[in-house]
Amino acid sequence: MGTVFFEPDAEGGLAVVDPVERHRYVLSTPESVTPEPAETESFERPVEAAVSVRTSSFSLPNIVLATVRDGNDVVAHAEHFADEHLPEGTYSIELSAPIKLYFVVESSVDLTADAERMSIEFGEEADVLVGARSHHDRPAATVTTTSDPEHMMQAISTFGSALKTTSPERSYPTLRGHPPTVELGEEIDLAGLEPPDTGVTIEVPADLRSVFVVAPLAYYLGARVVPGDPPRIRTETGFEYELDGPAGFETTVERTLKRVFFLDCLCRSEGRSPVDLHERSALESTLGLDFGALYDRPLAARLEAALDIPYETIEPHLPQWKLTAHVEPTPDSVEMLPFLVDDLAVVRSPHTHEVAVSNVWAATLDEFLRGSRSETSRGVAASSTDPPQFVRLAAADSLEQAWIGDGTPLGASKATTEAHRNRLDRTPTEGDSTVRVVCNNAEMGEEQGLVDTIYGDRDLPFDVAVERDLTVDELREALAERTDLLHYIGHIDGTGFECLDGALDAATLDSVGVDAFLLNACQSYEQGMSLIRKGSIGGIVTLSDVLNRNAVAMGRAFAGLLNAGFPLRAALEIARDEIIVGGQYLVVGDGGFTIAHAESGTPNLYVAERADDGLRVEHRTYPTAERGMGSLFVPCVDGESEYHLSSGTVRTFECSVAELERLLAAEGVPAKVDGDLHWDGRFVAADYGPE
Repeated sequence: MGTVFFEPDAEGGLAVVDPVERHRYVLSTPESVTPEPAETESFERPVEAAVSVRTSSFSLPNIVLATVRDGNDVVAHAEHFADEHLPEGTYSIELSAPIKLYFVVESSVDLTADAERMSIEFGEEADVLVGARSHHDRPAATVTTTSDPEHMMQAISTFGSALKTTSPERSYPTLRGHPPTVELGEEIDLAGLEPPDTGVTIEVPADLRSVFVVAPLAYYLGARVVPGDPPRIRTETGFEYELDGPAGFETTVERTLKRVFFLDCLCRSEGRSPVDLHERSALESTLGLDFGALYDRPLAARLEAALDIPYETIEPHLPQWKLTAHVEPTPDSVEMLPFLVDDLAVVRSPHTHEVAVSNVWAATLDEFLRGSRSETSRGVAASSTDPPQFVRLAAADSLEQAWIGDGTPLGASKATTEAHRNRLDRTPTEGDSTVRVVCNNAEMGEEQGLVDTIYGDRDLPFDVAVERDLTVDELREALAERTDLLHYIGHIDGTGFECLDGALDAATLDSVGVDAFLLNACQSYEQGMSLIRKGSIGGIVTLSDVLNRNAVAMGRAFAGLLNAGFPLRAALEIARDEIIVGGQYLVVGDGGFTIAHAESGTPNLYVAERADDGLRVEHRTYPTAERGMGSLFVPCVDGESEYHLSSGTVRTFECSVAELERLLAAEGVPAKVDGDLHWDGRFVAADYGPE
């Protein structure tokens, strides 16, 4: 049974509520409606809850992709600036909203939209069936493996059992289920799970590095992993493909995953949801493939076609990958693999080197010396704990990077299995999402005042609580209460959080109710890791001392980005440039966690640089747990009809300052202009002056 439910909205309309993902999506109606329970079997696609309402129209709070079908035929698509009229008939309407929605109605239908809102009108009052499905996806089971690499191969072979289809549509994130979780034990137990019958086998040497690297590819291909050297892919038709190519084993595996995934994205436009896909239009004549014929072929046949395409041909058109995970090849790391695979991450074995602690602090010391010696920092004393061991990772062409292993990464997030399991254990709560801002130092009140105005400034169900000068007992109580985000402003040292009457060490707590946190204080890494161990999902911490003025700038940037729906890792990547020592901030735990959903469904950012006759602009999108690799995005441009694969730069263009100002004002998304983060188009014009 699902967790999604419907309720009348206080201001009129129908509210769809997903308490696990903390979404409340309101379908406004001209008059109040009374939802009546309906059968979920009335819908072709799976839904968790359904109601029937009588209304003449729905108004949506944002623009979503709407697909209208008459039986099995797609008769209309609608997004920004839509104007579609459909005559009397029986239609099913699919909405890619933060909560997946389906309508079934017998009526004429008009779909209209501008840059901000969408309306679905019926010829007259009609009985509309409304179904909903959460994007939240849980593992179906837990498998157990020993530390034997061959046992781990068997465990990873079960990952493909989570695929909801082996057709090209599995390139949509909603049709890739969460792999079973893995536990390290004394005996192997596969919980009765088997990969789908795709006829694909992956052979790799029986060592942890090789097994871990092929895990995402094995999942996406629904393949069995077996011992073999050299590493290769085999199909039941006799096709073979070497995985230890000229570019090396890890790079060849990465490119294989991207090629197969990308071809599926091109082929699926022949399926149930045909759209004008930008990447297909750009490559169709070059590739010379019959996508309709490929769509109907088995997975193994499409695999052969994908691997026949030179990687260099498609590389410029690939979406930028969301995540590269550097995984230490130790037995414990196998427990993290299902969560990485669920993100369709690229997995690498570590190419790292240790960094001396003195070098890590050097940039911070430099900044102190450049600034006023009287300026305050957010530390109170030297740490009494041993400094962490730092590692620097090899560069990767992904939006985000994560480190799984001992030590503290520089330039990547510190991911832990505990944090991801905490997310799975997350239980629904009643009421609005809670953001708690705790300012435990009066000298830092500037940041508290800024972030207090940022959280909840959109039409989101946020309950923002601001507290100051807490005692040890009061902070302990605050950490125990269920909270979506804790934004802490104050001092932290080796003894813990500085309070009015002493210090609170998070390691001494039994458990915490805080899902995500921003500990904007000096050297907050250890306290953040303790919060993860006690039940938190993810957070942002510091590795060293930070100046108060830098902390204010970062706090403001983080608050705005998290409020706009960016995940923790993406928010940090964007905010790093706000200060010289932005690298001293680090994400710990589940870096894909979000506290809000983006108004457009997908968090996006404009990055602009001054050109000779105006601005050169990149429009970038950032995948989330709900809209991962394979999601579609339509830029908010009048007349734009092509869909783009989301993740990274979806388009580049040139415009005047005034044009970018109007675009930002209409969309309400952030922009980086010459490296500075802005939230309102008016700042752009103010910085650059008249055109």
